[in-house]
Amino acid sequence: MDNHQIIIRVATPADKSYSAIITDEIAASAAARGTGIAKRSPEYIEQKIDEGKAVIAVTQDGTWVGFCYIETWSHGEYVANSGLIVSPSFRKSGVAKSIKQKIFSLSREKYPEAKVFGLTTGLAVMKINSDLGYEPVTYSELTQDEAFWAGCKSCVNYDILMSKDRKICMCTAMLYDPKDHYEPEETKEYFNQNAKGFERLLRFKQWKLLRPFMKKDKSKNNGGKPKSLLHYLFHL
Repeated sequence: MDNHQIIIRVATPADKSYSAIITDEIAASAAARGTGIAKRSPEYIEQKIDEGKAVIAVTQDGTWVGFCYIETWSHGEYVANSGLIVSPSFRKSGVAKSIKQKIFSLSREKYPEAKVFGLTTGLAVMKINSDLGYEPVTYSELTQDEAFWAGCKSCVNYDILMSKDRKICMCTAMLYDPKDHYEPEETKEYFNQNAKGFERLLRFKQWKLLRPFMKKDKSKNNGGKPKSLLHYLFHL
């Protein structure tokens, strides 16, 4: 469908009617990717809408297209744009980027002094973030708020995160610091120049971090053939 027929705006109370389909699609998408995010209920989505901290995409006839919301951590020092989800019928249309741009602008409007960050396992999301001015950073530069890290417990890779003392995991951390940042044109160019390197790094990280768990499984199988890499991505 033509993107001009899609409306992307700050969600209103009337949009709470979409809350169940949003949470269902977030859960289905996470299961399909073999990764996990903090589980959210329809009531939680509705709370974000009531607080004016959500962006929704719908067609002119009212069909739900996509959604994203704002989380705050460390007393507003850090902001995360969470729960980005697009209906399967509208994926690969560029709407995810438009939603991300809208929620980023809303975050900057509501919390102009906050550092905006995100965690992602996907190269496509890394590109979108880079276009907005985010930079790849170490986990130490993110919020250390325990409530944030508790949200990782529902992720299939949580054991890896904890085994590395929360210093590294499958996700890549990205950050926009309003007080110290490159311009979007610079971060976009940097990503485009290094995209292949980032892709190789993501693959290497998957192998490097999963290898200890493969060795454990081999030992449990009395020296038998370890399970495939894909098994660990989906069943860790």
